[in-house]
Amino acid sequence: MKRNAGIFIGLGVLLALFFCLDICSGSIWLWPFDTLSVMERNILHAIRIPKAITAVLAGAALSVSGLIMQTLFRNPLAGPYTLGVSSGASLGVAFLTMVSGISGLAVSGLAVSGLAVSLPIFACIGATGVLLLVLAVSRRVTGNVSLLIVGMMFGSIAGALVSLLQNFANPDALKLFIVWTLGSLSSVSWADMRLLLPILLLGTLFVILAMKPLNGLLLGEDYARGLGINVQRTRLYIVLATGLLAGGVTAFCGPIAFIGVAVPHIARGIFQTSNHRITLPACALIGAGLLLICDVLCSLFVYPLPISTISALFGAPIIIWIILKNNR
Repeated sequence: MKRNAGIFIGLGVLLALFFCLDICSGSIWLWPFDTLSVMERNILHAIRIPKAITAVLAGAALSVSGLIMQTLFRNPLAGPYTLGVSSGASLGVAFLTMVSGISGLAVSGLAVSGLAVSLPIFACIGATGVLLLVLAVSRRVTGNVSLLIVGMMFGSIAGALVSLLQNFANPDALKLFIVWTLGSLSSVSWADMRLLLPILLLGTLFVILAMKPLNGLLLGEDYARGLGINVQRTRLYIVLATGLLAGGVTAFCGPIAFIGVAVPHIARGIFQTSNHRITLPACALIGAGLLLICDVLCSLFVYPLPISTISALFGAPIIIWIILKNNR
């Protein structure tokens, strides 16, 4: 217990340091304790602080949703986008950008600004649509493997529809969609945060409701039923939590790769346990810190890189290591 408490304190201190570093770093180095000009204070308040808070929220949400999906499917490579939530969000954004582009609405600067504001709304609609379909199927499917396959198929259908829309889109609309798919933390404003935060809090509530049964699911559904766990209800909580956490982040930030798959393994490796009372808060802290580091690295380049580029460089080697370890 003392060891875990010490690790949590250390992770909290690192998270605070990374948060400050993310606020300071960028094309212009800003130190909050220095005397700042009006322009620098505006940059700090309007861009840097919301971006850092978004990194904390997104990293924590994706990591926690990745952990509960790995527990549900008992698959080390499952992640927050396994059930097709990301594909549904992409379909919503593709519909808005490409249909608008076809109809000529994305020509003027004002129209493009309006589209940018509407992107999270249509992404939420797409993600919610896929989530509702998965929930409807989950009531008729008994096995988690079948649910996993159904989720992947919904994702494939949404991906096919996106490709179909891309085939008819004009270059400007296609560029706007591709930029969204690369992921960005800087697009979330204070106004967006008022919408994103309640979605993530509701998703966190479902995670809390499922926390006790999650440990039982680690040994399989039959064992969980033997302990008196309502597996169907727990699965519903997990699907809802994942849809809200991963769907909310994707809607406002775009798809962010590998964080949700890699961080649960890092948390289990550090704490040497699969107990969700420990791994859930650990994933939230580690995921938030890791995404802050990725954002800092993105800002070091003359032209800031998409957040998914850096997160993939962190997450992909971990996934390769997991596969090699399982083969041994």
